[in-house]
Amino acid sequence: MATVMNVQRDKIHPHKFTLWVAIGSIIMMFAGLTSAYIVKRSQAGWVMVEIPLLFWISTATILLSSVSIHFAVQHFKKRNLETYKKLLYVTLALGMAFLVMQVLGFNMYRDMDIRLTGAGSNASYSFILAIAGLHGLHVLGGIIALAWVTFKASNQSRREYNTVPAEIIATYWHFVDVLWIYLILFFNWMR
Repeated sequence: MATVMNVQRDKIHPHKFTLWVAIGSIIMMFAGLTSAYIVKRSQAGWVMVEIPLLFWISTATILLSSVSIHFAVQHFKKRNLETYKKLLYVTLALGMAFLVMQVLGFNMYRDMDIRLTGAGSNASYSFILAIAGLHGLHVLGGIIALAWVTFKASNQSRREYNTVPAEIIATYWHFVDVLWIYLILFFNWMR
């Protein structure tokens, strides 16, 4: 009987497994997009794109949000729920600030009369919009999931200490953080 219990403890939770499969799929999608960017870059008419300073500031913001969610999970495991909830709210605020800075960064392109789509646009601009926009959608999905976890943590009448939801959202959040760091370094390197 003890052997069966140990085997069950060593198995990955089905939700965590699903998350890792999704992360693998997302990695493949972004690898394909960045590979296409590299191939298209060698074609005639390619224009190098300057990365707005605001994107670097948003990078610092998403890094801070990754730190805050890490400490949120640590406090949850210690059953310090008040600090856990506060850190979830901090992570939510930083995630939303990241998205706002991304939108403002793309507005800077518009203010410089750089067209990202349509007539007068260049493939390099469109690629940046598509890749960063897809990343933004993944961050938005993370914010929605994080809002749900925060709502549940704030409105529980009885306490449940199941760490799986907190660990899943933290893993996803760290993933979109690392993905953004890869993307901004990629765009900066490929200028």
